[in-house]
Amino acid sequence: MQGNVHEHGSVQSLRRRIAEVEQTNGELLAFARGHSGATNAIHEAVLAIMEADSLETFAAIVSSDWPAVLGVDAAAFAWSADGMALAGDRTGLRPFEQRLVVRMAGIDRPVTIRQVDRGHPVFGADAEHIRAEIAIRLAGARGIGLILLGERQATAIDAPAATRLLRFLGRAASVMLERWPLV
Repeated sequence: MQGNVHEHGSVQSLRRRIAEVEQTNGELLAFARGHSGATNAIHEAVLAIMEADSLETFAAIVSSDWPAVLGVDAAAFAWSADGMALAGDRTGLRPFEQRLVVRMAGIDRPVTIRQVDRGHPVFGADAEHIRAEIAIRLAGARGIGLILLGERQATAIDAPAATRLLRFLGRAASVMLERWPLV
């Protein structure tokens, strides 16, 4: 009889461990699928800006197409080069304070993810609705700047998994922005 109790306890223990392994497997698969989706979205965003033939087209792609492609509520950028600075949001391009762009682009990390009470002024009219933002530093031979991705809800973003992809996005955008003078 005691052997059956011991065996029953061992079987229960094995069942628990199998359930834990299955749960971990499910979590790993979900992470892999999510990472694959994020990678595809970043690649789509880069391919989209590669088609830009002007700074105006670049701004339209970033502010109008990227939110849907990247699954965010808003996207905007600021770029300083040739002694000038511009910001681009869903309303188009506008002059922007060069000192502010230089200060923003001087962030310590290439990607910063933060919760905010109000989005950065680069978002333009959308800034008042932004509660979480990702700032991606832009740097080229001639210019510096920042891409901002915003969410209306303060959401948790998987920073380590996203950072490498977002750095790639920033590097690609920097190369594209170097193509056009700010006049």
